Amino acid sequence: MTTIPGLLSIGSNALMVQQKGIYVTGNNIANVNTPGYSRQRLNMSTDVPVNTGSGPLGSGVTANEIERVYDRFLGVQINNETQSLGQWEARKDSLERVEMIFNESGGYGLNHVMSEFWNAWQDLTNNPSGSVERTVLLAKSEMLTATLSKNYEDLQNIQQDIDANLEGAVHEINRLSENTVDLNQKIIQMESGGHAANDYRDQRDLVLKKLSKLIDIDSYEDNTGAVTVSVGSGQVLVEGTRSYKLSTQVDATGHQDITWMDSSGNAVIITNDISKGKLKGWLDARDIDVDNSLNKLDTLAQDLMTEVNTLHAAGYGLDGSTGNDFFTGAATAAGIQVNPLISNDINLIAAADSFNLVPGDKPGDNGNAIAIANLQKAKTMSANTATFGAYYGSMVSDVGLAVQQATSYYDHQSQMVLQVENHRESVSGVSIDEETVNLIKFQNAYQAAAKLINTADEMMETVLNMI
Repeated sequence: MTTIPGLLSIGSNALMVQQKGIYVTGNNIANVNTPGYSRQRLNMSTDVPVNTGSGPLGSGVTANEIERVYDRFLGVQINNETQSLGQWEARKDSLERVEMIFNESGGYGLNHVMSEFWNAWQDLTNNPSGSVERTVLLAKSEMLTATLSKNYEDLQNIQQDIDANLEGAVHEINRLSENTVDLNQKIIQMESGGHAANDYRDQRDLVLKKLSKLIDIDSYEDNTGAVTVSVGSGQVLVEGTRSYKLSTQVDATGHQDITWMDSSGNAVIITNDISKGKLKGWLDARDIDVDNSLNKLDTLAQDLMTEVNTLHAAGYGLDGSTGNDFFTGAATAAGIQVNPLISNDINLIAAADSFNLVPGDKPGDNGNAIAIANLQKAKTMSANTATFGAYYGSMVSDVGLAVQQATSYYDHQSQMVLQVENHRESVSGVSIDEETVNLIKFQNAYQAAAKLINTADEMMETVLNMI
């Protein structure tokens, strides 16, 4: 190797190695904006030395491998933080829709409608036999029941939309699982041949991050390079080159449950085992937040119906009728309605609390109307500790607090994910400045190796000219 051909060999190897370095640097620069890309570097070492009479003598440089600059711990941390981010993002978005239903800023909310209902009863006390006051009361009462029903329907629509989101997310999870299997196969095939599957590993990490935003996952890599991914309480989603599917099925309440299909095709319900990701956020919003609002609306409608009907049935209409309920239908927000008999005959509205059986006499006093109007300020809700208005106000306040909490957690998780991703970028990201320096370094080394070959060529020519 101390011969001129040895110099030529050192120079040619140096050319190829520096060329690889330029190629790796160029690949890094090209992928500076590629999501999930991890910076690569060429690991070089001195070639095997040659024994000579003067001792071991270096024989040049060799390229060992193209290494992926990656911190596995940071990858796991990003996935863990992304799971929580997805959970609070989904819950926040759903809660904001609930908050919009109870928005009173436009002056047409349920609180405004209830106030007009009570005001109509108060106006009736001033003229209990007036047809205008009775007609207005009927209109305000029908508006109240319609608003209760509309709010209830809107909340149910949110639950239905969440169910649709769950179905869509399950399809996306299955697609990402199949992508993971495909990448597992490519990584196994490439690395079994002694090559580093850097790009495929980057793509797989990006898929796992997308999975973690939808559902909480646990993953580990085996000695072949393939990852195993599990969800819920340990149900395997991806195992080497095989994937298992998630699905949905309608439960007893009419909502979607998340199921995992085992190897025999049996569906295992894992809804309660999901702890993070968008699926968890949607499930909590549907089964906790929206359900609470629905139940509170039902309680409000039920107590309103009970209290008003109890007084109204004891009073007398202009025609002397008594025992009529003011509200009928189911004692729920969706079922409450004004008694159709009263809708057809406003004389049945029982404003009076007494009736003298004298020919031609009409019950024109306002005692019962006053009693019903006074219900507005009566503490009949929450075990006789709150008025109807206070109860509804507390309900709206609870929704607002839930939105604030979800927003706070979402903002916190956004910052956590950003910090971890910034840390990852500092380790694995591409720096244009650094790559530019590397490019100059490899370029100079390439030019020096070319000059070495030229020098060896001139030496060879000199020797040949001596013959």
